[in-house]
Amino acid sequence: MNQLPPPDPLAPVIAADRAHVWHHLVEHKFTETHGPDLMVRGRGLRLWNAEGREHLDAVSGGVWTVNVGYGRRSIADAVRDQLAELNFYANTAGSIPGARFAAQLIARMPGMARVYYGNSGTEVNEKAFKMVRQIAHRHHGGRKHKILFRQRDYHGSSLAAVSASGQPERAAQYGPFVPGFVEVPHCCEYRAQWEGAEYGLRAADAIEAVILREGPDTVGALCLETMTAGGGVIPAPEGYWPRVQEICAKYDILLHLDEVVCGGGRTGKWFGYQHYGIKPDFVTMAKGVASGYAAIACLATSRRVYEMFDGAPGDPLSAFRDISTYAGCTAGPAAALENLRIIEEEDLLANACRMGDRLEAGLRDLAERHRAIGDVRGKGLFWGAELVSCRRSKAPVPEAQVQAVIADCLAQGVIIGSTSRALPGMNNTLCLAPALVATPADIDAITAALGAALGRVFG
Repeated sequence: MNQLPPPDPLAPVIAADRAHVWHHLVEHKFTETHGPDLMVRGRGLRLWNAEGREHLDAVSGGVWTVNVGYGRRSIADAVRDQLAELNFYANTAGSIPGARFAAQLIARMPGMARVYYGNSGTEVNEKAFKMVRQIAHRHHGGRKHKILFRQRDYHGSSLAAVSASGQPERAAQYGPFVPGFVEVPHCCEYRAQWEGAEYGLRAADAIEAVILREGPDTVGALCLETMTAGGGVIPAPEGYWPRVQEICAKYDILLHLDEVVCGGGRTGKWFGYQHYGIKPDFVTMAKGVASGYAAIACLATSRRVYEMFDGAPGDPLSAFRDISTYAGCTAGPAAALENLRIIEEEDLLANACRMGDRLEAGLRDLAERHRAIGDVRGKGLFWGAELVSCRRSKAPVPEAQVQAVIADCLAQGVIIGSTSRALPGMNNTLCLAPALVATPADIDAITAALGAALGRVFG
């Protein structure tokens, strides 16, 4: 007598997912017909889905987050132990992990003084925007309220953050936008807007031109990703950051560096800006702060910024009047403390540099063999390969071909990413950001899968 196969224990879960979860960035029809993968387990750089299929994750959780890799029981234990002791109290008071992590974080950020906790990168960017506006009212008669942002940069999904978005597709259909946000030119040398040498200086000087056009007495802050992430993985060219710092000092403009992606060791230093010797006023961070084991984001500020809110006794409007409920959850800083310990004790910053060099070499070798790769750029363990249909004209390949490369890699069991739903006609950069624990074998497997995919898609 034939026996029926045992029921799939995850079948009801998959059905519930398709029927009730509204997934990020996924069209309804796809969810309702066959749905996104249901991921059930992770170890190191490996993920397993509901069907038991193994994947090598080359994008650290899909959005460049799981810096120390999956399955870190010590982080889970730290969170569990802290929650059992004290799970929450509003951040109007302090907590042991909150105080400890702030002290350790500031110790790794010379020139910064204070940590303001939040829940997400979007939220802490929003907090910085609000601080700039309040500073304008408290110290500049409300005039220095404008915030400059850069083409191709991204700062989050709230309405104010979308107003500061240099990625038109992410902002489409969400207007009217918050006034006072002004765009400055991008700094992607491969897509240079000007001919001639010293592109980095010219890209920075273009920011000064916008400041002069708007009026320096109206501009309060310049908000930039240290390395443009979802807009194409774009490190700043030589000379850019020193000139940016000089321009901000010249016009008394606060420098806000968005390290939501690059913070936490992604580039081989604790923060991307530390490669360049610059001194920001605000630094925002989220993803790698706790590697996704708990929700936490931080806005670090200079002492100068902190003291701008030091009002007269009894002045009810002097303080920064902002609160995030879950900034009072102790899970975030507890996870962040253990995450930081792992990065230091396992020397993962150095590993990010070593494996980043190996990944760069692999990508440049692929570029020698596949003319579809027009440019390779990045730092540490964050790299992009821009795909073009012609190297001479630099015409971007159609997005369908980019997605075909991603799908081919997935079929091989390797998850890679791309710029997508960001830049009309320019969503043509493949993105690679493996966890900082990557091994040489992991890096070689990633580049091998990518090479095979490029060969099949482009011939």
